[in-house]
Amino acid sequence: MTPVIAFGEALVDMLSSRLGDAGGPETFTPYAGGAPANVAVACARLGVPSRFLGMVGEDRFGRFLTAEMASHGVDVSGVATTAEARTALAFVSRDAHGERTFDFYRPPAADLLFRLEHLPAGVFSTPAIVHLCSNSLTEEPIADTTLALADIAQRSGSLVSVDANLRANLWPDGQVDIGRVTALLDRAQLVKLSVDEVEALRGDHPVDAWISQRLAAGVRLVVITDGARPVTVHRLDQRFEVAPPTVQAVDTTAGGDAFIGGLLAMLAEADIDAADFADWCDDREQLHRAVQVACRCGAHAVTRPGAYAALPSRDDLERLKD
Repeated sequence: MTPVIAFGEALVDMLSSRLGDAGGPETFTPYAGGAPANVAVACARLGVPSRFLGMVGEDRFGRFLTAEMASHGVDVSGVATTAEARTALAFVSRDAHGERTFDFYRPPAADLLFRLEHLPAGVFSTPAIVHLCSNSLTEEPIADTTLALADIAQRSGSLVSVDANLRANLWPDGQVDIGRVTALLDRAQLVKLSVDEVEALRGDHPVDAWISQRLAAGVRLVVITDGARPVTVHRLDQRFEVAPPTVQAVDTTAGGDAFIGGLLAMLAEADIDAADFADWCDDREQLHRAVQVACRCGAHAVTRPGAYAALPSRDDLERLKD
């Protein structure tokens, strides 16, 4: 089974007690989160060997995150700590449909201080599935680290997966550096985006032309989610849709992370790395089935509050019908 290695931010989601405009006092409950950390936990909960690389503060929230990841089976030996910055927080509000908005307390934050010298020795000595997100691109030093890590992973024969996971309010003046994000996308073989993220990144290019550019750059598979609507799967020579199960959403915080975690778990189970990925994708039935599993993972996650706590196990997926 191919191991999954997720790199980037681990942070604490302070989840509001309110849904929509409900009255009464508002309280916030801490949940372990951070997109790449969520993916590491998602894979571990599905029985896949999973490791997280990143940095947290030498504070109680950093200890909380590390303990939570470990409790779900994630290898946290690659988590570095620092006294130079605190662990990041995100205050999460939800509307009546469970859709969320974020107020981030970052920067400064510990995860932005991770550098290549913090990588554990031999971490890429054998091919893995390496997962990255764009939130580790928001400042130049951490962006340089992220892009270099993607290059190192490629050279090791690892399959590089990127989820754009755009959060404009994490970027200086709320302006996403599209060139920087695109540079990371084009280092990947598997790219996951939402419809809104495609709109934000494509500029003046038509959607199909922009996706074709990513595929021409070396991306083998582009998967585009659209909330409760069908997922669109793009290859150089094919395009198809997969409808997710219908569920009542409570909190969409971890929906996308559960989706990509489920897809990576299917790849890991099939023992896929960079050398095998294109052939694996060529099997239309196999690819369709894997995206269906990913959809079930995402659907399960949005029916529960929080991130790690909402990610499904194998038993959870068996109980969730298409």
